Amino acid sequence: MWDRLAASDPGLLRLTAGLRTVAAIALTLAVLTLVRVPVPHLVAGAIAAMAATFAIREKQRSQQAVTLALGLPVALASVSLGALLNQWVVVGDVFFVVLIFCAVYGRRFGDRGTALGLIGFQIYFLSLFVHATTSALPGLYGVIAVAFVCSGVARFVLLPQTPAGTLDRLRRAFRARLGQLVAAQIELLDAGPEDVEKVLEHLRTGTARLHETALMIQGRLADGTADEATARLLQRRIADAEIAAERLGLLLLTSRSAERTDTLTLHLPGAPLPSGGELPVRDEATAVLRRDLEALRLLVLRPVGEASGTALAQVRNRLLGYREEENLPKASPALQDVFRGLGEAARAVLGLRIALDGPQDESDDTPATARSREELDAEDAAIESSEEDEPEEPEPTGLGRPTTRAAVQVAVGSALAIAGGELLSSQRWYWAVLTCWIVFLNTASTGEILVKGYRRLIGTVLGVVAGIGLAGLVGHHTWTAFALVLLCVFAAFYTAPLSYTLMSFFVTAMLGLLYTLLSTYSVSVLVLRVEETALGAACGVIAAAVVLPIHTDRRTNELLVDTLDKLADVTRAAMDQLSGAPPADLVDRARDLDQALADLRAATQPLTHPIAPQRSRRDTARYVVALLETCAYHARSLAATAELLPTHPSIAADPRLRGAGRRIVHNIEAIAAHVADPRSTAGIETGPSIASMLEPGTLRTPRYGRVTDRVLRHLQRLDEAVSGLARPLGITRERSRK
Repeated sequence: MWDRLAASDPGLLRLTAGLRTVAAIALTLAVLTLVRVPVPHLVAGAIAAMAATFAIREKQRSQQAVTLALGLPVALASVSLGALLNQWVVVGDVFFVVLIFCAVYGRRFGDRGTALGLIGFQIYFLSLFVHATTSALPGLYGVIAVAFVCSGVARFVLLPQTPAGTLDRLRRAFRARLGQLVAAQIELLDAGPEDVEKVLEHLRTGTARLHETALMIQGRLADGTADEATARLLQRRIADAEIAAERLGLLLLTSRSAERTDTLTLHLPGAPLPSGGELPVRDEATAVLRRDLEALRLLVLRPVGEASGTALAQVRNRLLGYREEENLPKASPALQDVFRGLGEAARAVLGLRIALDGPQDESDDTPATARSREELDAEDAAIESSEEDEPEEPEPTGLGRPTTRAAVQVAVGSALAIAGGELLSSQRWYWAVLTCWIVFLNTASTGEILVKGYRRLIGTVLGVVAGIGLAGLVGHHTWTAFALVLLCVFAAFYTAPLSYTLMSFFVTAMLGLLYTLLSTYSVSVLVLRVEETALGAACGVIAAAVVLPIHTDRRTNELLVDTLDKLADVTRAAMDQLSGAPPADLVDRARDLDQALADLRAATQPLTHPIAPQRSRRDTARYVVALLETCAYHARSLAATAELLPTHPSIAADPRLRGAGRRIVHNIEAIAAHVADPRSTAGIETGPSIASMLEPGTLRTPRYGRVTDRVLRHLQRLDEAVSGLARPLGITRERSRK
């Protein structure tokens, strides 16, 4: 059960966020109740505690403490201005727009600027929500101070979270998800023809979730590790395990068919499984493979103390022996490839365990296991001694800076929301402003804002129905209402990263309870909430579409070019190193590619969302992203193989590989040039297959212990995937070049 929890919530980040916010609110309510403040002040304290807790996102505890301390005077100033300007409608509205502009513009100053902007906005909103007056300010000052202190207690005492602790939990989540992926591969081995599509979807999901966790670890390495060498070592071992697990899945798919499986099958829902094979094959070799897959899963999940036992040591030795052709069962070449892949996965797991848990008992090692350890030790030494400084890219300035553009857009949208909201309700117009503000958070294009506004509206409508029901059940039972408020707060923060619609649902249900506590609840109030939400979302979309617009096509094209540039960079560097060039930092470059692809995937959501009107465009976007994921997998694999060259005794550089990779890099750059400028005349270069360019028959005669065979396979698949991008993007082909 713990493994399942760790896998479903990597790093327990969602659980911690929900519990910490609930704890801060509960502590605030407890303290304020002891001093017998009125219910409106209790509501204000709950909102202030929530804002003080969720706004701070810095990773280092010292930085969090400083931001929390700075947030208190910002909050006091914000509530003071809200109360003072409440009596002057026009001046108050103008100030609110200026405050919104400053809050969004503050994001350019990093996490602290973002947090202080959020606190300033939310506390001003609080003053409007509880109808703060100048006479009530002394009491509100005390309430807000108590809320900030309780937020600090919840953050630093009750639920402390250090970067090292978070990274450790993320590593456990990676192990748990790796174990789940191996379990899905076992399902694939056992699945009959009627179940194979369902199991294949499990395999796709498991692969994607493992990759997601690897990226989360990547983002925490700098803060969560003691030094650069440790961070680089862990990064390398995580990458090795991810690549080995994905490769094992592809080999299993190939073993179940009469032809080699396209990598696209693992990344594109609906991609057919290659036909022609027996599904499933049940023989002695398959039974041995199933047993060894279970053994690999145990090696992934068992604690280090158990993994040193004699039985598991024997299992580990047997799996690592497959790397050196030891005890390979009599089976088809495709199935024997699976056993070799199993050996590579076992080596990656061994390296991961050493990196995470430290040195382990070597008394039961076989020669094959000892050689794997020696390779890992040599790689560790090479990683510790290598350093490379990446040049920083210049940031845009003026209105080209995303934070400045977003600040102008949200200010214009908020002005529209204030004007429209006042027409709907002179008392609760601020709900429209809140929605306009929120739809701009973490969005970068008009399409993203439209989808986020749509999700918020759906969640709000459903939340209104729930709020009506909860308000009717609670009646005038104050503490029952506050208990349900806490439950809704936890659910909102726990589900926020998963579904914005669910978060909006729980927030709206909570508001129904808060209105009940303030004795202002009515069905008409919640209906007004829906109207104001729709208005705010519409104002946000209008502002994004008219003021300094970044259309979805432009945004996705920019990110597509960035992804292609990083793909070309990784491929070129890997080919150079495989051809004998000096070592380069390939893992970092591969992770930069993964992050760029993740950004592109997020930006294409407006195109792939079910409400997107153009079905062909939706299918094209999904296909292009899936092809890029395929390219990224092969580029990662090439980079990982290239990194073995300086230390692996049985791997030698092959100068011919530079020429083989040149065409791929040219084609990637041609596609990027065409996307950046449709008038580009660059075309896709075609020619003989990668395998035939090097040595005819190499793929049919693998030379174990050298890179050529595996590299050729990845190059061939990468070449096919890159060429496949040309068709949906409308790029012409050049004549064959030799």
